[in-house]
Amino acid sequence: MLRTSETVAPSVLELLSWVQEDKVEFVNVQFTDIMGVLKGVTIPASELDGALREGLWFDGSSIEGFRAITESDMFLVPDRKTYRVIPWEQDELKTARLVGDVFVPSGESFLGDPRAILRRQMERLNKLGYGYNTGPELEFFLFRREGETIAPLPQDRAGYFDISTDLAATLRTEIVVALGELGVNVEQAHHERAIGQHEIDFRYADALTTADNAIAVKYAIRAVAQRHGLHATFMPKPVEGVNGSGMHTHQSLYDLESGDNAFVDPSDEYGLSQLARHFIAGQLLHARGMAAVLAPIGNSYRRLVPGYEAPVYVSWGRTNRSALIRVPAVRPNKVQATRVELRCPDSACNPYLAFAVMLAAGIDGIERELPVPSPVEENLYHFSDDDLQRRGVATLPAALGEAIAEFEANDVIRCALGEHAVARLIEVQRQDWDVLRQHVGNWERGRYLEIF
Repeated sequence: MLRTSETVAPSVLELLSWVQEDKVEFVNVQFTDIMGVLKGVTIPASELDGALREGLWFDGSSIEGFRAITESDMFLVPDRKTYRVIPWEQDELKTARLVGDVFVPSGESFLGDPRAILRRQMERLNKLGYGYNTGPELEFFLFRREGETIAPLPQDRAGYFDISTDLAATLRTEIVVALGELGVNVEQAHHERAIGQHEIDFRYADALTTADNAIAVKYAIRAVAQRHGLHATFMPKPVEGVNGSGMHTHQSLYDLESGDNAFVDPSDEYGLSQLARHFIAGQLLHARGMAAVLAPIGNSYRRLVPGYEAPVYVSWGRTNRSALIRVPAVRPNKVQATRVELRCPDSACNPYLAFAVMLAAGIDGIERELPVPSPVEENLYHFSDDDLQRRGVATLPAALGEAIAEFEANDVIRCALGEHAVARLIEVQRQDWDVLRQHVGNWERGRYLEIF
């Protein structure tokens, strides 16, 4: 039951009364580590009052990318407006969920808390008079389970927008219902292009709410899939030779005073204001520096290859799905829906960090009034290297190691996350990259073993 808007938090006493009315016995307070992996602590409902007033202490040195063992004490403070009863845990031991903010013993916000990092960038934009809305398209695969083993076969044989009567269709419906009870308004759910691949799109909202919702969507998808004996994965490229899973993200800015979409200019050829064009220019300029945050694991770069509708080229256009940034068409009577779509984030990214760097890049374009390059409407996958050079079209990093180097060299993106988060994120990613580049797999043995 939703009793409050997403922007107004209930008082402590009001929230405690809701917990009692809902007959909640346990409360799970959740947050993410630097890589976006969901973490949490469960407490009896009787302990919630103390948690709301004093926080929940935990060992930050045991969380990926947080703090060293010599400075490990941290505490979680639940965000009261995120209270929801978990729909699949309502039988005997009813459990509720709250998203928490991370603090250090001094009472200050932890600099490496992904949620706080995004909030800081949003506050920076607010000082310019604007708010930031996002709407991601979360793609994922469903695989079969055989005991404790995840079978490498997709659960179904359907394709894009196919209507099917298999388990996956039922599962998508159950996910939509569960998300509604978690306060996430799903706009559509459908089968994607690859067999076993699906997509959930939920309602556009301010970036912090959207990031919270993205974490809730992943949580719900995994839980519902598991109840049906399936495994849901957000790995960007789990199957060779088919489309990978992206998290295409629609974005716009709105005027804080009027609430109007600040990206709208009906007199412009693309319907975009100068503000929107500067925003696009900033994201294009910093695309290579953002890549390590938006596509954060070694496997991400298996997806970012020509074809499969994955963006590789740093360009923008209207109908061009091979471009990095697309301007979706809007109906004449729906100009307030004007937005730009960034297509390189994947479903493995931490949405808090992803939205933070996307916003920082856009702000840089606005503050410096960067000119946007000419749009490219041709299919970039058909361009030769000479064509790309002639049109001034750069490419995204081809591997995680290259992305890390670009990330390290980009001051705007580093400042958006802060040096603590940057250092910890790069540390984790270097470990991933070192293992990946040293690994010798079956494909290499099959190709080279007898030749050389």
